[in-house]
Amino acid sequence: MIMPWSIPLLAMESRFRVKTALLLFASLGTGIFLGAVGCLHYDIMSLHHAIFSSYSGDGRSTWNAEMRKQQEDIISQIPSNSLSKENLQHGLSDEELLWQASVVHRRRSIPAKERRIPKVAFMFLTRGPLPLAPLWEYFFATYEEFYSVYVHADPSYTPTTSPFSVFHLRNIPSKRAKWGDVSICDAERRLLANALLDPANERFVLLSESCIPLYNFSYIYAAFTSTFYSYVQAFDDPGVYGRGRYHPRMAPEVTLEQWRKGSQWFEVTRELAVEIVSDTKYYPKFKHFCVSGCYVDEHYIQTMMSLEHGALLMNRTITHTEWVYGRAHPTLFYNRMVTEELLSQIRPYFFFSRKYSPSALKPLLKLAPRVMFISTSS
Repeated sequence: MIMPWSIPLLAMESRFRVKTALLLFASLGTGIFLGAVGCLHYDIMSLHHAIFSSYSGDGRSTWNAEMRKQQEDIISQIPSNSLSKENLQHGLSDEELLWQASVVHRRRSIPAKERRIPKVAFMFLTRGPLPLAPLWEYFFATYEEFYSVYVHADPSYTPTTSPFSVFHLRNIPSKRAKWGDVSICDAERRLLANALLDPANERFVLLSESCIPLYNFSYIYAAFTSTFYSYVQAFDDPGVYGRGRYHPRMAPEVTLEQWRKGSQWFEVTRELAVEIVSDTKYYPKFKHFCVSGCYVDEHYIQTMMSLEHGALLMNRTITHTEWVYGRAHPTLFYNRMVTEELLSQIRPYFFFSRKYSPSALKPLLKLAPRVMFISTSS
């Protein structure tokens, strides 16, 4: 079935194809046009299906009626300037930001004349600068209508990006985030809330400053926007690093049997993004009882999403990370470690990969045209 957002995918492959498709629509009729779109959509997504074909699920939305109701009376009370995607320095407190993000989301039935191309929000959780920014600039080039960028850095960091950079003025108001602490989840919710203020954002991807894309933009955009499932990994780990972190006072909201673990790096739909920022049931429990070696970023979203929206999860992560048992941090890839063989082994299973040091930038830029950003149609 051809989905409404299949048409914008043509524009990403070629500006010329969009104009040609529109001419076909006007001259040859709806049937021929949709057939042309279907062929391109099938080519792109058949590859995605071949790579990620192991998932099967119910597929029925649990929110359809109530989530799609307009809330015009509440929306009208929000200052329009605070909702502008360009006004990231809005001065809102976390409480105000989370509330506004959850309210803006509810306006789902957008009049035809106001409809926008659905965008993917790329949210970077960083400590400071983005050393791999040139690779991401390469990745985003020519696709301005199809993405948004948000950066949460340490508040002590002052960005010095070029006015022509995709990261220019994309830092959101931030607070210090400590590894393994609930403040990491606060930063993730802050990123989601800021991205939700732009009604065109339909998918939300969490990344770090050491992440790299493994495919070109059009492939990743097509893979995310053509499904209503979300990429959140949630599994039951019976060991000391899984159930061993559970606190009995998490009950009754979360029992030991319901406790889940998974990768921090996720990709979610707009509907699930608002569930995360508006949650008041599970978040207080994790804030108070997932402490002292619990690593809340590996459990909070994973457990909550598994309990509330398990049928809507792909139950896999989007990002490759190489862990060595017993080590607190994953492998850091340096320049000499980055090879075509390495990337080729990772690509069939993930969209992104981490952690890459600044020294990896040069070999990555060299490999990108023939390995990572190669057209999926070739």
